[in-house]
Amino acid sequence: MEITQCVTDEDYEQWRQVRIAVIPFERTQSLAELRADDDPDRLLVLAREGGTVLGHGLAQRAESTGAGGVIPRVLPEHRRKGVGSALLRHLSDHVASLGLRVLRASVDDEPSLLFAQSFGFTEVNREVEQTYALTAAPDVSPAPPGVEVVTAQDRPGLWEESYERFGREALAGFAVDTPLDVSLERWTRDWLGDPMFLAVHEGEVVGCAGLGLDPDNPMRAENMLTAVRGDWRGRGLAIHLKQHTLAWAADHGVTEVYTWTQDGNAAMRSLNTRLGYTTTRTGIQVARALPLD
Repeated sequence: MEITQCVTDEDYEQWRQVRIAVIPFERTQSLAELRADDDPDRLLVLAREGGTVLGHGLAQRAESTGAGGVIPRVLPEHRRKGVGSALLRHLSDHVASLGLRVLRASVDDEPSLLFAQSFGFTEVNREVEQTYALTAAPDVSPAPPGVEVVTAQDRPGLWEESYERFGREALAGFAVDTPLDVSLERWTRDWLGDPMFLAVHEGEVVGCAGLGLDPDNPMRAENMLTAVRGDWRGRGLAIHLKQHTLAWAADHGVTEVYTWTQDGNAAMRSLNTRLGYTTTRTGIQVARALPLD
């Protein structure tokens, strides 16, 4: 077996196919998106044997302060042969080379959790997936007086401008064990939906909700960040924005929208339930100190 870095478009496409096979219930970035996210600190690898792809991996700086994230995945038919362990060690070495002291990962089933625990990882956060089945466009409640809803795509620069006043507050409100450390660059690149609906009052963004469309399954989309500035909560803005995204999805042929919400964010989970989302699965975040034993 050899573990090599993704370099060519073929490598990246093979990396994509592993993710689609292992996590069919989530959208996978397109080749163009993966290429656009290339960064010296990010490592994408493939595990192969005799030309056969066994699995893949990703390592990069996490959005949690002082940590690196690792994602080793092995195709079902090649598991329990040491491939996952080899990938994890390879990815962990990369995170350590970045000068980071904490390793973080996500698991979504019992075998993956047991694998992580065997390497000393412990649970630090949980989140739930909630799914909305679209049969028709839902009614959209009125926006609060004085609020205009626009898309970030139609107002270039507005999303970037929202980072200091709106984005930092939204990121600080995540119910996670370690504060998020998201730069303006990552806010602009990784947190912007397409479309991303922005609630604007007197030129400032006071709320947002967006969608991440699935290039491999156009009938499915993921809710991107839904957030409302603290001084605008309790006015029905979050519901309005969420309904706005669902109506847009229905009008564009999407039949299923899913979202991940932190276990401690009871308000958003309750809002989703009120709108008709149903809970479909649980994800677990795990962490441990480096070096990896």
